[in-house]
Amino acid sequence: MATSASASLSKAVKQQYMELPQGDKVQAMYIWIDGTGEGLRCKTRTLDFEPKSIEDLPEWNFDGSSTYQSEGSNSDMYLVPSAIFRDPFRKDPNKLVLCEVLKYNRKPAETNLRITCKKVMDMVEEQHPWFGMEQEYTILGTDGHPFGWPSNGFPGPQGPYYCGVGADKAYGRDIVEAHYRACLYAGVQICGTNAEVMPAQWEFQVGPCEGINMGDHLWVARFILHRVCEDFGIVASFDPKPIPGNWNGAGCHTNFSTKEMREDGGLKAIEDSIEKLGKRHQYHIRAYDPKGGLDNARRLTGHHETSNIDEFSAGVANRGASIRIPRNVGQEKKGYFEDRRPSANCDPYAVIEALIRTCLLNEEGDQPADY
Repeated sequence: MATSASASLSKAVKQQYMELPQGDKVQAMYIWIDGTGEGLRCKTRTLDFEPKSIEDLPEWNFDGSSTYQSEGSNSDMYLVPSAIFRDPFRKDPNKLVLCEVLKYNRKPAETNLRITCKKVMDMVEEQHPWFGMEQEYTILGTDGHPFGWPSNGFPGPQGPYYCGVGADKAYGRDIVEAHYRACLYAGVQICGTNAEVMPAQWEFQVGPCEGINMGDHLWVARFILHRVCEDFGIVASFDPKPIPGNWNGAGCHTNFSTKEMREDGGLKAIEDSIEKLGKRHQYHIRAYDPKGGLDNARRLTGHHETSNIDEFSAGVANRGASIRIPRNVGQEKKGYFEDRRPSANCDPYAVIEALIRTCLLNEEGDQPADY
């Protein structure tokens, strides 16, 4: 099993230093999405006080030419604090700070999808859109081989691993437990976790979150997962189809409701939204992975609990459909629906913005409207 060299450094020695008092200073780790739209970057600054809100935090800058975000001749980019969390690695009073990225001219960077998402969310605030996202991921060694898999072969076929218990079924639970507790400490709205269908594949769920908070909380949960894996010397992959062949891919199923959908008779609003989504399938496929649908094409084959990428479908309790209405929602005639198309490496801001544009702002056609 290939692990990183850093993992062999003594954590006990490090702990001696982490227990030293830090006086009245606070470490704030600024986190941002890089130019790939998938990678996360971070750096830390010292503050003379404990920030209580976003307004307390100063803007900062970084070298965008080293993060695929600018040229070297004009490389300074701005970090604008957008959400604040407790730091589960350095502990209180230290903070994690999720930032938006602006270019030298104060316009949003190409992968800053939060800014338009926020604008769209503000337009439908009174409808109280709630989201819950189910983030699947695969644990890999530093050589890209799935954690716990035989070095020259494959584990037994899928079947015993989903929600499995036991050393021969659950691969890497320590990562999952550490991540779950770190998210709870940080204030991330994590609401559950389970082992997935493919061995070494897991899922955590974040939500329900209202509006823009969905994107903020999922990105920070991903950051925490990467940091936990770094400590253990292994890698978390959000690739939507990490192992080709007869193995499940990884998605980020997105559950969505509005106040109207959650109230008595809300099933009609749910069905209306699904009808609108059916007319705009290609727009959503493009929004649901960072490569405009190319990543998802490897996953959405119509097999392994997925729908076909070229066809739109919906059904009650159907995990082979684009949109699933949970059975209890069909019975109670109110609740939410699940969009099963988003890829594990999607940008949550793009996904939830697309849902709002189509379902609540009644947009049509292949391009988003400009507000």
